[in-house]
Amino acid sequence: MTPRISRASWRPISTRVLAVAFATAVALTGLPSLTHTAEAAGPLKPGQRCDELHGLAGDDIPVGGLPRYDASRDKRLWDSYEYVNPGMAFDGLNPTDAEVKAAGKNYKQYTHNDPRRIYARFNNQNKWKNFRDYLVKQYIPNQGNDPRGDAFERKVVKDMGLVGPDWICQKEVYFKDPQTGKRYKRVLDAYNKKTREIVEIKANGKPNRTQVPADKAWAKNPGWKSYKYTMVFGEDQAGEGRNFIRTMKRLAGPDRVREYNFHSDQVPRAPKWAEKGPYRANYPYMSTGNGANSGSRGGGNNIISQSPNTAKAWKEQQGIIRSVDRNGSFPKGPGGVDFTTLDLSYVGTPVKGQGLNYAFTAKKLPDENAGGWGAQPNAQLISDAFFTWLALTPDKFWVNLNPDQPDRVMDSKFASTDAGRVLLEADLRMKHDFFKAMDPQTDLGKRFWAALPRVDGRPCFTGIRNWIEPKTAQVREQDGGIYILDAPLRLQSTPQDFTTQPGGEAICNPTKAERRQAQAVIDRMIVPDVEKTINTAPQYADLRRVYTARVAAEWIRQQDARHPTDYHTLINSNDVKRWPLRAPNQHWDKDALFRKYREIFTKGEFKYNVDTAQGVMVYIVGGVDFSKQPKRNIPKAVFRTQHHYAPRTAKIAVDAMTDDADNDTAVMLGGNSDGKSAGGTTPTPAPTHTGTPTTPAGTPPPGHRPSHAPTSPAPGHDQPSTPPGKNDNDGGGLADTGAQVGLVAAIAAVLLVAGFLLFRAKRRRPQD
Repeated sequence: MTPRISRASWRPISTRVLAVAFATAVALTGLPSLTHTAEAAGPLKPGQRCDELHGLAGDDIPVGGLPRYDASRDKRLWDSYEYVNPGMAFDGLNPTDAEVKAAGKNYKQYTHNDPRRIYARFNNQNKWKNFRDYLVKQYIPNQGNDPRGDAFERKVVKDMGLVGPDWICQKEVYFKDPQTGKRYKRVLDAYNKKTREIVEIKANGKPNRTQVPADKAWAKNPGWKSYKYTMVFGEDQAGEGRNFIRTMKRLAGPDRVREYNFHSDQVPRAPKWAEKGPYRANYPYMSTGNGANSGSRGGGNNIISQSPNTAKAWKEQQGIIRSVDRNGSFPKGPGGVDFTTLDLSYVGTPVKGQGLNYAFTAKKLPDENAGGWGAQPNAQLISDAFFTWLALTPDKFWVNLNPDQPDRVMDSKFASTDAGRVLLEADLRMKHDFFKAMDPQTDLGKRFWAALPRVDGRPCFTGIRNWIEPKTAQVREQDGGIYILDAPLRLQSTPQDFTTQPGGEAICNPTKAERRQAQAVIDRMIVPDVEKTINTAPQYADLRRVYTARVAAEWIRQQDARHPTDYHTLINSNDVKRWPLRAPNQHWDKDALFRKYREIFTKGEFKYNVDTAQGVMVYIVGGVDFSKQPKRNIPKAVFRTQHHYAPRTAKIAVDAMTDDADNDTAVMLGGNSDGKSAGGTTPTPAPTHTGTPTTPAGTPPPGHRPSHAPTSPAPGHDQPSTPPGKNDNDGGGLADTGAQVGLVAAIAAVLLVAGFLLFRAKRRRPQD
């Protein structure tokens, strides 16, 4: 019989009496809130020693402790953990509408290994209109929820030393709200009988919404004032998590509630029996696979597949997920990441038959609901450009915007790819931005025109050739891979005369000295401004993506020359049919762009009113160009100092999206290119920049099973799961590449462009 603890028992009549009364209660019941009423409702589960529950009793694990204050795990300890998500056995399903419809709604008639069971589940809901969206954004995350929670709880128990006879896991208790009188049944992830520490373990960055009322009741109930509460988060806290901790501190007191950011990335695995099964997904990114029976896999692909193509679609998707993830227990998805900044940052050793490890980098956003869209088309562009640079022979790596040479704009094969399109379009865009910076209505433009040399009282400069070339990029060859650490671009400009004359009347005929003076003004004022735009502005993001893909591809070429890789037959094949112009640019035409360029060249794009000694003159300006690039391997000591965690981060990124420990504003995510399956259907077709938004509708269907909290496992998972073991790896030595990486000479011809600017003016009425 459970002894009742009355409110009078907690009054400070006698410290000794109180201590004896409480000790008796704990000895008999374990916790002070158990009452006769609780017993009448049914026995509460007593829980089990944490080390025994998680199979750690025989391990030599030192007893640990909890942080005394809010804390985060040291970056040196950041890691990952694995678990089996049974839903991933089917992550490549992409059925026809007829196949889905034919499955009906009675999913129980199908076995767990039959994909029609999932089709029928889809038919039983009316939130998602597209099966692939339902599969990768709800079904698979939900299937992995409990195994993920169990695996993370085990890891926390082991790593934090919550072992020994005093640590009890999964014990049921009641928390009573003293204000409302309502009681809440609660399962404690872990608590210490001796120190009275309660530990809640959440694999994501927020509490389980269904448990929040019970936790608030604990915080308000004076019967629990001798207990402390620590929330251990596996991921960065979402806004919901931060608000929860603030509320708990306010209710219970700041000294009784603590948060601990454990920072360990979840790595879902498919069941071993399904690893090469017919329904596994094989994605096109960085892989020579056909996308059906082979392709790439990894944590980056999982996140990318959840990212819609537009901001509108992301907003609609978030609304659906909030409605189906009632507990708030889904793992972190693509939210909080600006995928418009996605770029390639690492490629590993291209071992023949084992694929290629790779990792992308993207900017991290403070709001977990921001960003989240655009990953698929940008990952596709990076991958397509990577293969374009491998497949085409270097003699085709040029584009040429010359008004006298309409037949030599670019090689026809290069023009059939998005890499070629991006280069030519960026060239034209650079011209636009260059002369936009001269606008005399801006502070920079006004100072620029005032600083130019004057000929006959008028600002004067003549023909200019501009081009973009890389500054010395920082890379690090290590452990058989290459880390692309920084790849800035430089804008170059030089005076040049041309035969083709643009329209308008020549404004001046400067001397050589005046031309040098004018160019010095341009180099000092206009070039740095536009160069910054090229390296940071969204309109050049595709150019930067294509450029880093070229760096990676050239490195693969060098490795393949030493030892044949999976890319051997592709290199210099001049076959780029698998990496064509994709929607919405599938009808892009280099000749149409040339015609646009020539019209701008001859007519000018901007007309600026500039004060001169003869009054206001209208200056007509226009032009384009693009060029080369060098690279250098940074010293080992510099790499270890400035990018200390890069090897570990890149390794984790192959399996999971992870925070960049060297850069608090970035994440990394990637995969391996050697996924294989025994057949079956392909995943979503190659994404395009014009994805169709998903439109939510309706309400949750009857019998819909919401996600479950990691600490409250629910029966009925479609597959059992057993977390596999982890593996680890350390860094390696420095590749001997000399002062400059061998990429320099080969890459120098990448972006060969001839472009021109001519400057003319027409006289207009003098200023009144």
